[in-house]
Amino acid sequence: MEKILVSACLLGENCKYNGKNNYIEKIEIIKKHFDIIPICPESLGGLSIPRDPSEINKNGLVYSRKGKDVTKNFVLGKNRVINIAKYFKIKKAILKERSPSCGVNSVYDGTFSGVTIKGSGITATSLKELGLTLYTEETLDSLINEITTNN
Repeated sequence: MEKILVSACLLGENCKYNGKNNYIEKIEIIKKHFDIIPICPESLGGLSIPRDPSEINKNGLVYSRKGKDVTKNFVLGKNRVINIAKYFKIKKAILKERSPSCGVNSVYDGTFSGVTIKGSGITATSLKELGLTLYTEETLDSLINEITTNN
């Protein structure tokens, strides 16, 4: 069975910055068709659960709400996810939209005001560069349609 990376928070793992998760029920369909490899780049980068929320600023650096530069943690987590993707020859990933790590099409603007902008998180950007097809909880229906059409 093909392996797929999935943001652990979407699987129900309590790894979000606030110690909660972003579980989505549709992920159960994916579990029937793929071997799931859960990832949380922020945890893999050494950040605690819970942790202060972080956003990418206009210079591409990641800062916590309290002003701490956590870019190194995000880069370390990204590198670990890239190593996993390469090791398992991953071709697809389902990532949490708007996350400073996993956002595929949009991220928060770095002002902690709740405003989103077009752009990608640190890990998502590198996974795109690696050639993976990326889905989010918002585009998951296209992967489900692909699965049901081909089976």
